Amino acid sequence: MPIFLCLLLLLCSPTLWAAAKIDHWQTPHGSRVYYVHTEGLPMVDIQVAFDAGSARDGQQFGVASLTAGLLDTGAGKWNADDIAQRFESVGAVFGAGSTIDSASMSLRTLTDKPLFDKALETMQVILTRPNFNETDFQREKNRTLAGLKQQQESPADIASIAFYHALYGEHPYAHPDSGTLETVSTFTAADVQGFYQKYYVAANAIIVIVGDLSKQQAEQTAEKLVIGLPVGQKPAPLPDVVMPVKGMAQPIEFPSTQTHVLVGLPGTYRKDADYFNLYVGNHILGGSGLVSKLFEEVREKRGLAYSASSAFIPLLKPGPFLVSLQTRNDQTEQAVQVLNKTLADFIVQGPSEAELKAAKQNIIGGFAMRFDTNKKLTSYVSMIGFYDLPLDYLDTFQQKIEQVSVASITEAFKRRVNPALLQTITVGKRGK
Repeated sequence: MPIFLCLLLLLCSPTLWAAAKIDHWQTPHGSRVYYVHTEGLPMVDIQVAFDAGSARDGQQFGVASLTAGLLDTGAGKWNADDIAQRFESVGAVFGAGSTIDSASMSLRTLTDKPLFDKALETMQVILTRPNFNETDFQREKNRTLAGLKQQQESPADIASIAFYHALYGEHPYAHPDSGTLETVSTFTAADVQGFYQKYYVAANAIIVIVGDLSKQQAEQTAEKLVIGLPVGQKPAPLPDVVMPVKGMAQPIEFPSTQTHVLVGLPGTYRKDADYFNLYVGNHILGGSGLVSKLFEEVREKRGLAYSASSAFIPLLKPGPFLVSLQTRNDQTEQAVQVLNKTLADFIVQGPSEAELKAAKQNIIGGFAMRFDTNKKLTSYVSMIGFYDLPLDYLDTFQQKIEQVSVASITEAFKRRVNPALLQTITVGKRGK
């Protein structure tokens, strides 16, 4: 075999492949920094994340989302148009948003110094000096209220809201990210300002830098970003999730031709020792699309739904394990029965060796494509930093997948998915 081909095969071997070298340090103000140096393009992606998602709303459901949405509407001496023009003039792209666990802002910019400096300065002012003026606040609040009213006409949104409430009760994960009409309608600009001042502090910040910057430049960039933030402190840990005490079925009447079905219970979290067993097992059960067990039983064999899927959504605390489908109203009962039986059989029997082998090949074969751009890699590094995962998480991912067995999947599902505790939400027109 030619020497060149031998070298090529060695370089492509999964056992030798490395995802990214992540450097990690803290700024003098206590912000955690995660840096990956990449070459080839004169660009850099920067993300600043805070433990400031909807789980930190308290009783003001939706305040975290509204705060993140207002950040780039005005900062320092600039209004929204000024901010947009500053980024556009240097070819930079900025974004901000929030999820259940976190709030973040991101920047993609060229590394040419004049262009980079202007983009970074703009991001730093947005981060440290947002205005939250009354006009911008009222506009964003009204937009949010309009969206919440639209949710009342969406069976998918109604099902999702009911599902999270059924799983989490009074836990901070129970309410929708965007809040409710009752809570958002009472907000003032002072509420948003107060949330920002409490959670957007240096000690609660994680900075991710991926791109063509030297480590020294990355250190300077990180310090500049948070220099204007108060040190503050990290928020207290979220309360533990309490499992439902019994299974429950909640049918919700809605004038639709299709019924939305959600079945599940609190599942796994990012640092869970069972995570990889559940991840691979779910890929076989309902996470791999057209070749999953759920799709085969519900769609292929019986034609009860266009699709059926399942997912574990890991968070700081156990996020949902969710099985979902849509079916004709008159087929809802049968579809739910097939769903439950397929899940129950999988919990008892686990996958076959052939199914496990195919799942591993599919997951490992497509893994590198998940972070084949700086932007994707930035998201993964941010996840690693926010959830305090090992810095070699990406490098050892394939090894962790390979270690999963039929027995370990079966044991993990038996530990984490109790059919007697499943919460079932159906939204659609009920049959006579």
